[in-house]
Amino acid sequence: MYVILVYDVGEKRVAKMLKLCRQYLNWIQNSVFEGEITEVKLKELIVLSKKILNERTDSVIIFSSRDQKWLDKQIIGVEKSDLSNIF
Repeated sequence: MYVILVYDVGEKRVAKMLKLCRQYLNWIQNSVFEGEITEVKLKELIVLSKKILNERTDSVIIFSSRDQKWLDKQIIGVEKSDLSNIF
């Protein structure tokens, strides 16, 4: 499956969440990640992220699709991370 993950966490937890997400997905912009991931790995990422975030004040949003080809992506301005060499 292909996912886009965005998070908004307290300042003290940002570095931990960034490090966690980089283990599973490609960083594309501040607090935004994308990439192919298995359902098992996604569930693992969700469990681990719940250990970091404060569910009363923080959030993680995951958009998922069966395949990247079902999403249109348009970048305006600077692309923070070039992923062309990954695919």
